[in-house]
Amino acid sequence: MADNEPAVSQPSATPQASSPPPVADAVPASSAAAVAHGHAVSFWPMVLGSLGVVYGDIGTSPLYALKSSLDHAKVEGVNPGEVIGIVSLLTWALIFTVTVKYVLFLMRADNRGEGGTLALMALAQNALGKRTHFVFLMGVAGAALFSGDAIITPAISVLSAVEGLKLPAVQQYFDFSPYVLAITVAILFTLFVFQSKGTARVAAFFGPVMVLFFGVIGLLGAKHVLDAPQILLAFNPVNGLVFLFSNGWQGFTTLGLVFLAVTGAEALYADMGHFGRLPIQIAWVFFVLPSLLLNYYGQGAFILNNLDVVKSNDFSPFFQIAPDWAVIPLILLSTLATIIASQAVITGAYSIIRQAIQLGLLPRMVISHTSETLEGQIFVPRVNRLLLIGVLVLVVVFKTSDSLANAYGIAVTGTMVVTTALAFVVVWKLWRWPLWAAILFISCFLAVDLAFLAANLVKVLEGGWVPLTLGAASMVTMWTWVRGTHLLNAKTDRDSIPTRDLLRMLEKSKPTRVPGTAVFLTANPMVAPSALMHNLKHNKVLHERIVLMNIVTEDMPRVAPDRRYEIEKLSDDFTRVTLHFGFMESPRIPAAMALLRKAGFKFDIMTTSFFLGRRSLKASPSSGMPHWQDKLFIALSKQSANATEFFSIPSDRVVELGAQVTI
Repeated sequence: MADNEPAVSQPSATPQASSPPPVADAVPASSAAAVAHGHAVSFWPMVLGSLGVVYGDIGTSPLYALKSSLDHAKVEGVNPGEVIGIVSLLTWALIFTVTVKYVLFLMRADNRGEGGTLALMALAQNALGKRTHFVFLMGVAGAALFSGDAIITPAISVLSAVEGLKLPAVQQYFDFSPYVLAITVAILFTLFVFQSKGTARVAAFFGPVMVLFFGVIGLLGAKHVLDAPQILLAFNPVNGLVFLFSNGWQGFTTLGLVFLAVTGAEALYADMGHFGRLPIQIAWVFFVLPSLLLNYYGQGAFILNNLDVVKSNDFSPFFQIAPDWAVIPLILLSTLATIIASQAVITGAYSIIRQAIQLGLLPRMVISHTSETLEGQIFVPRVNRLLLIGVLVLVVVFKTSDSLANAYGIAVTGTMVVTTALAFVVVWKLWRWPLWAAILFISCFLAVDLAFLAANLVKVLEGGWVPLTLGAASMVTMWTWVRGTHLLNAKTDRDSIPTRDLLRMLEKSKPTRVPGTAVFLTANPMVAPSALMHNLKHNKVLHERIVLMNIVTEDMPRVAPDRRYEIEKLSDDFTRVTLHFGFMESPRIPAAMALLRKAGFKFDIMTTSFFLGRRSLKASPSSGMPHWQDKLFIALSKQSANATEFFSIPSDRVVELGAQVTI
């Protein structure tokens, strides 16, 4: 099996300095509320849409967050001070980490309207004016840890909802206990199978369903708060700190479970480009946060009135605060909400994989577009299969949401630490704060993030190893691909002839010319592409017009169409074309060439041939990488998607010329 020669330059893939060409600004965050992927929309539908996509994960946390935080009380029970203290920690985790850090602060650190770890990495690199190892590694680590989150979220969310079938209010009709795992597996399998159909049709229902869900859980919580008004003492942060510091090791481990309340906070930042800053902020402050707090306080009041309930095997305060007649409808509504939460994480995984591919962190993969109008609606078959396998394995191995809770927090806390570290660079260099002020400001967030991370790390042996293993595997994969690609490109450049030298040689040798245009895709337009040299060597002909085409991924989400290309005339018959794409875009060459035609670059697609180099890699003892990494890089190369499909080139216009290369 062979590997297509890369035709893309990824300036963000290696920590080296470069100066990107001028490109037009994409949609700024301030106007993203009115524009999403170039389509004008009104404000309130954007708020509704954010409820359905952005808040699915964090919105379903009440199903398991307080329940898991009281897991230590199953044997010895709990006292009112502990309940109030834990609810206080939940409250201030939501206020400080989500509201202050993400909604009010991080959402201002947008990369031309886009958010997320890789977008922040690109922003930090631009702020520094160069690509440093620290920023690069932080971005890779954040993207790698997200893979763990993307696998665990669907498993724990759906399983926690289906576990409601074990409650006595349901068991009086039928004993579902033996079928909980099977039902969960069936729901998750169906969810992943339908990914290839796209989410555009069902997405219209996401918002209304989540509005109903948040409204219901808020009302259920409010109904119980007055049953034990002392639960309102939880709003005093002192009660949370008293519990944390007066319970020793138990308080510290509970902090890791309290963190479950804020999982999904990264989605607020990552999905900013889809909905805009203001709609997400409005939805959180005026609807989502009040609903979540009311529900947690209602659960706490219910427990205060029934302290022994925490010892029961069917302890599930989220469902137990509902009347018996409403339990089954609440289970169905919660299951829909967890499916929506899972969908949001899955589509987020597709987006971050596309960004990683565009930034040169992963080999090319086939990316299908499931919508004719929305660029962000994509489907990555290989990632979908890996996610499905990972999710089903977790459900079968861990069996309960309580067991999965131990594995959940590490990936998310790790990502938050990475985000905070990158934000420091932005605050210091881009916003030009004094160094002491930037350190003092960021240290407040970093201290909380590190406390949550440390509290979750104690759960490594109880399930925390899962996201760590997944993250480490992802990071090694990305590191190997970046390192191997850099070494391979360096070797190729050393063995290649500079383009200017080739032009001088052709003036003397005068090879036979044939009609038409030949486009040679190359990663380095300064040297002659290997496909061009092979064509000359073996066929001894050249087309009338030669185009050396290079694709550059910029450190920005999108590039405006009028800045898509650069054309440089090298000679009467040789032209160098550089196409610029953002890391949120798919590099579609035919669409870009249509822009070239409008600009006066004349060619006929039916008489144009695209020449691609196809390389078969072999390991070398002197490659510069360990032998195991050579093997991994070659394996990844073999899995790389065909360049024809990845760049959307008409297959009947492609000529591939192969060569065996030793790395």
